Amino acid sequence: MPTTASYVLVFVVALVTTFAVTPLVRRVAMRVGVVASPNDRTVHTEPMPYLGGVAMLIGFLVAMGTAWATGRFEAMFEGTSTALGAALGAVVLCAVGTLDDVREVSAPAKTAGLVLGGSVMFLFGVQLLYFRVPFVDGLIVLGPDLAPLISVLWVVGMANAVNLIDGLDGLAAGIVAIAAGSFFLYGHQLSTGSSPILAVDNPSTLIAIVVAGICLGFLPHNFNPARIFMGDGGALMLGGLMAASTMLVGGQTNVAVSGQVYFFFAPLFIPFFVMGVPLFDTAWAILRRLRKGTGLAVADKDHLHHRLMRLGHGHRRSVVLLWAWTGLLSLFVLYPVYTEKGDALVPIGVVALGLVLLTFFAPNRQRVRREDAAAEAVARAEAGHVDDDDIGLGSGDPAR
Repeated sequence: MPTTASYVLVFVVALVTTFAVTPLVRRVAMRVGVVASPNDRTVHTEPMPYLGGVAMLIGFLVAMGTAWATGRFEAMFEGTSTALGAALGAVVLCAVGTLDDVREVSAPAKTAGLVLGGSVMFLFGVQLLYFRVPFVDGLIVLGPDLAPLISVLWVVGMANAVNLIDGLDGLAAGIVAIAAGSFFLYGHQLSTGSSPILAVDNPSTLIAIVVAGICLGFLPHNFNPARIFMGDGGALMLGGLMAASTMLVGGQTNVAVSGQVYFFFAPLFIPFFVMGVPLFDTAWAILRRLRKGTGLAVADKDHLHHRLMRLGHGHRRSVVLLWAWTGLLSLFVLYPVYTEKGDALVPIGVVALGLVLLTFFAPNRQRVRREDAAAEAVARAEAGHVDDDDIGLGSGDPAR
């Protein structure tokens, strides 16, 4: 098995390369005009360059190439194609997202690109052979008919999940860094414990530590105030790589491992819990707009970051708060992996964290209605007392 020093080496290479390349990519994006222009649904007030995902892809490929060149990860590259599959899938997913950053791609075409990336990974061995359901004992063995479908859907789902949480400066990069670091600790424990579970040619730990490195290398440039966005190219690629890591850790062994049924889905649980509230808010906002007869695309003021800021948290504190929740869940789920006990406490803890999040972030509907009414009153006054039907739901500080 590779030594800890070997993992530290590729982690540093990934971090340093991404950190050094990102400013160069930023200049290119600014020169060719690949930027996010400010509008009514953005927080940033100046054009912000995309293509951060390209910098992270370069860092990932350089680090993987370093791992191969050193010979310290020989078993992960010789006789197996899974590492190559993860790298090729990352290239495809980054290309699809970057194309959407440069010029808008239709949803069906974008989905087809994600399916292509997931299919490439599957063909090269990044596959789900076994599936576990959270909080339910037992193992689902995927046959040759279901394995390709579930594997590709897993990649598409994880890619979109990371893309959804990329709503504040540094949020997605920080959460994925925590997730990848946790998956590395999990996989490393299964590889080097008293009874190793993962085979020496399983590259899940290598992929996870490299992903953690590129996220941390990109984060100084992306944390508020951000100087560059990862864009869809970065978010879709990170989601696909996290999907690859989870499939290789939990989807290719049928051995019962303490904490595995939970860790296969965590620590990305917290982003899903968090996203549940804005999704509910979106549905509620649509109903409000339909009732008032306003357009569905009118900016709303009740997204997650608005709620956090109304609670007194600034942009940075909001992001750090969500990082802390993700890290807390990661530690909670790692406990049974390293102690081989406490599995029964994991579902209780996950549900408790989810309830706390929902309670803490749940919008106060009366307060929101008062704020909307006040915003409409101001808008009417500025417009010379126009009719209510001509007033939107308010612009304010919408999501970027």
